[in-house]
Amino acid sequence: MMKAWLPSAFAALLLAAAPAAADILIGAAGPFSGPNAALGEQLRRGVTQAVEDINAAGGISGQPLKVSFADDGCDPRKAVEVATGFVSEGVRAVIGHYCSGASIPAARVYEKAGIAMISPASTNPRLTLDGGWNVIRLVPRDDAQGAAAATLVLEKFPGRKIAILADDSPGFAALAARFRAGLAEKGVSPSLDERFKAGAKSFSDLASKVQSAGADVVYLACSYVECGQLARALREAGSRAQIISGDALATEDYARQAEAAADGTLLTFTYDPRNFPAARSLIARMKEEDRTAEGFTLYAYAAVQALAAAADATGSSDGARLAEWLRGGTRFDTIVGPVSFDARGDLTNPAIAWLKWVDGRYVLIDPATLAPPLLDTTP
Repeated sequence: MMKAWLPSAFAALLLAAAPAAADILIGAAGPFSGPNAALGEQLRRGVTQAVEDINAAGGISGQPLKVSFADDGCDPRKAVEVATGFVSEGVRAVIGHYCSGASIPAARVYEKAGIAMISPASTNPRLTLDGGWNVIRLVPRDDAQGAAAATLVLEKFPGRKIAILADDSPGFAALAARFRAGLAEKGVSPSLDERFKAGAKSFSDLASKVQSAGADVVYLACSYVECGQLARALREAGSRAQIISGDALATEDYARQAEAAADGTLLTFTYDPRNFPAARSLIARMKEEDRTAEGFTLYAYAAVQALAAAADATGSSDGARLAEWLRGGTRFDTIVGPVSFDARGDLTNPAIAWLKWVDGRYVLIDPATLAPPLLDTTP
């Protein structure tokens, strides 16, 4: 039987380590500065809203819930510092990290400290394939997204030239690798396959290479900042290739970077929870407070719900028991719909949605209705 979240479920998770008169502390980590700051703000908004909802309902046994936010900048070394700091602070659970390159090393610190972590955004397969007992994630892995993108390209663009442009960070490299492997499984090789340094400022050379290669499809694996600049550079170079990418572009900041070049971009994502009936009242309340629920915001909220469900079911604050229950396949309700996790901490039967940027916003589409050419690829 599926159970919905109730604020009281947090008591079992958190009160055991909190002084009688003290706030109850959890940690939340993400990139609150740098090129991925807009995505970190999505995590902050979701966690903040969850904390406010708990406290508005009376807190945890009368005690307010408090969250300690820490900026890891998507940097592995900084993420370890953040994780070590959380352990010293005595946090009882961690929501995050956002970027896979930060989540993977931080998870090892939490494992040694007996702390369960649940990421609402990290998609690199290594997080759970190589991770410890304490790791859970609420989004599909990159290999699921990359495979879905390869399938669509092969179906909708048979015989067309494909370019892959990926930055050299671990998460985006893994996304590109799975897309590349999906093509290879059908005997297809990209006409152009280039990697660039994360944080690059100029993309005119890459755009020229794409144009020279005559690519009809360009698969981008990068942050919304670099992808936005790349999309604009491609159009300025005269390329009309179909741009396809992953969930990093599910933010309005991509359109701010790409400007008019964002239109037509396709991206893989989980189904937009803003369309779920369970999320309507929450979205309305957030809108009243001038908070958007885009991207990973509601997944961050759901990460808090997942920890609460585990605490409620186990009646325990032990990190190993919480993680064991979450990774045991039990299905339960969250703001993003019913979820369950496998023995590695990955979602069971992850559903991949397709979104398309239209007039400065992304909308859900049915890929079965797409008919090539998706864009006019005539120079």
